[in-house]
Amino acid sequence: MENIKIAVTSAFGVEAVTKRELYRHGVEGKAINGRIEFEGNLELLYTLNYRLRTADRIYMVLGKFQAYSFDELYENIVNIPFENYLTKNGRISVKAKSVKSDLYAVSSITSISKKAIVSRLLDKFNATTLPESMEEYKIEVAFFENTATVLLDTSGTPLYKRGYRVLSHEAPLKETLASALIQLSVWHKEKALIDCFCGSGTIPIEAAMIGMNIPSGYLRGFAFEDFKFFDKPLMDKIREEGEDLIDRDIKLQITGFDIDDNAISLSNYHAKQLGIAGKIHFQQQDMREVKSKSRYGVIISNPPYGERLLSLREVHYLYQDFGDMFKTLPDFSAYILTSFEDFEYASGLSVAKERKLFNGNLECRFFQVLGAKPPKKKPIIDLI
Repeated sequence: MENIKIAVTSAFGVEAVTKRELYRHGVEGKAINGRIEFEGNLELLYTLNYRLRTADRIYMVLGKFQAYSFDELYENIVNIPFENYLTKNGRISVKAKSVKSDLYAVSSITSISKKAIVSRLLDKFNATTLPESMEEYKIEVAFFENTATVLLDTSGTPLYKRGYRVLSHEAPLKETLASALIQLSVWHKEKALIDCFCGSGTIPIEAAMIGMNIPSGYLRGFAFEDFKFFDKPLMDKIREEGEDLIDRDIKLQITGFDIDDNAISLSNYHAKQLGIAGKIHFQQQDMREVKSKSRYGVIISNPPYGERLLSLREVHYLYQDFGDMFKTLPDFSAYILTSFEDFEYASGLSVAKERKLFNGNLECRFFQVLGAKPPKKKPIIDLI
């Protein structure tokens, strides 16, 4: 299976970060209806599942066609060579989406598509029934303006489920969004990073994974590992190469604070699950008491806001106190994700830039407050 079509999805507002990640893997994809599509091979498909930090899911594109009636839908689906991808005993689950299309009844699209897939497989496998008792194949039929794209989900559970966060705290931040926040900031592995409201530790842990070059899929498995065409030696090679590239000796300056002792216990537990307990310092402490001896560091936080845990009045005073604390760190930059639109007024800080992002279904703003730039290092002149 040399050339395959691949599609990558990510959350609204995060697409540009995902595209930059893809570019680092040598991929220049085209954004089509909320997906980034391109051609590749199995090695690329496996690698992207294993390494992309901000993607939601990665699909194989099995077919694309126009359909204005259910008869056309059936005929086009039945002509896709599903026998090349699915096994006779595989469980087939189909879901559908439809936007601005003549075929808008999602339940009908789903049932007709499933019927066409089963008919094709019965014919090609010369069978009278499909047991559907083994591995699961999740197929999506996505309509947009009468063009249908048939996708095979290769990820399985969403890619934000890294495998280290087995317990959750109040209003948890998805790992993929946390990684996007870090990549949208000026932080790099040589800088100090502080999360003043670390919760279950997602932002500090994602930063440590970036700093240590730990693949996002290091602890987890993927749906494609049960597929008919799975190449186990190839995936073993990808995992071995990923292990070799992890920098376990690096010294990081990453700290997570939270006022809740239970949150700190969770954070430490999750870091331990990933095997990086010694790389992050978690501490129970009120945000108002946060201090740092580091210079030119970065704060990245997802604090409580109106829809999350506190009243608007409490949020206003919390952000006011955050602004007072931040002013004691004159060299630091801050990146704050919140749905509280009056962050700049409440905090008294000058926002250089803001970006619209979604935390789940909640529309938020990612506010950027820039600190002083570190002085440029003078070049060393060799006089010998």
